[in-house]
Amino acid sequence: NLSLQRLDRRDGDAAIRVGFTVTKKEGGSVERNRIRRRLREAARLVVAGLGAPGADYVLIGRRAALDSPFQSLVGDLKEAIAEAERRAA
Repeated sequence: NLSLQRLDRRDGDAAIRVGFTVTKKEGGSVERNRIRRRLREAARLVVAGLGAPGADYVLIGRRAALDSPFQSLVGDLKEAIAEAERRAA
């Protein structure tokens, strides 16, 4: 459904920042925007609780995120953040 990239800013700011991208190969603008909106809502529910302070996250949407159940998308995001935190440690 998605890929996640994480960067520690190390600038002393504890804010968690999130960016979203969906490439043109994933569909037309309507589909890309729908994927982006679904990712944005999933991030709103998940990142504040699981994200690391002072980190930037970029969510890269895939076409599968368009049709998958929303709870599956949220679960995938939780797993991706957990894996990114394990790798950062």
